[in-house]
Amino acid sequence: MRHLLKLEKRRSKLASRKVFSQRLLRHGLVAFATIIAALAIGMAGYMGFEGMGFIDAFVNSSMILSGMGPMGELQHDSAKIFAGIYAIVCGLLIFAIAGLMLLPVFHRILHNFHVDENDKKN
Repeated sequence: MRHLLKLEKRRSKLASRKVFSQRLLRHGLVAFATIIAALAIGMAGYMGFEGMGFIDAFVNSSMILSGMGPMGELQHDSAKIFAGIYAIVCGLLIFAIAGLMLLPVFHRILHNFHVDENDKKN
């Protein structure tokens, strides 16, 4: 029972719009950095396993990262294995990035349910 009373006292006010905007921006930057890192890994894989040039590797890895699929047929088995694994990882990465972007929104909504009416007015 004492533990519940301590939780009641620890409730904080809802973050201001400025703080919320900063959280959204920070999560957006992390998501953007994750996308750039995944794109760089894909490009390195296509350049290394298939011997593609920079532009072709960029197009193929960005198409897989976006869920569209590769542009052309791959010639080497190692490149095909890489493309398959890369496609699976990118498919899962889309959900992780969406969760990362929506995390501050869900946190704010859930936090709003736990803030007392008196705290909202202040």
